[in-house]
Amino acid sequence: MRVPEVRLVGPSGEQVGIVPLAKALELAQEYDLDLVEVAATARPPVCKLMDYGKFKYESAMKAREARKNQAHTVIKEMKLRPKIDPHDYDTKKGHVVRFLKQGDKVKITIMFRGREQSRPELGYRLLQRLASDVEDLGFVESNPKQDGRNMIMVLGPHKKKTEAMAEAREAQAARKAEAKANPGKSQNHAGDDISDDEVVETEAAEAPAEAPAEA
Repeated sequence: MRVPEVRLVGPSGEQVGIVPLAKALELAQEYDLDLVEVAATARPPVCKLMDYGKFKYESAMKAREARKNQAHTVIKEMKLRPKIDPHDYDTKKGHVVRFLKQGDKVKITIMFRGREQSRPELGYRLLQRLASDVEDLGFVESNPKQDGRNMIMVLGPHKKKTEAMAEAREAQAARKAEAKANPGKSQNHAGDDISDDEVVETEAAEAPAEAPAEA
């Protein structure tokens, strides 16, 4: 009967070589470490001497940090009417500005009703005006196009999502420092409320890879 063998990797990543499984377990006990199978399909299987509990903890911390810094693909939607009044336009534009600053894409939808459907140029001019007003923050990623009773345009941010997230964290830290220095000062910020016309679509983050099985 053939004795089971493994290709053994030491605690520091050094190659020990092919040894009997019993010898590998003996070395693990000697070093007070775990014998962990890291490549089950190899012939012979590859095992490593390590502190498995520490390995799982560090892997979990790395996965948590990766999720924290991961930039999700998000599209916000802002809906306007062709004959929007100046005040409402400024309010909607303010939301678009905020979304672009956050590094998010914005889908602008012009909704036509009744006789407005015979005047698509009104919607087109409104979209051009909005794109011009926010050109320092975003660009037209998808040109205006008719979609049934609606006209749609997509704006993309000049700033990457990861950059916006980093700046937001810095701003938050600065606000906390200011609040600590001036505890009586109000920390209200305009534009923090989410509009009812906003739709958020978020792409789910990938799940972290499973840890190797312990032998």
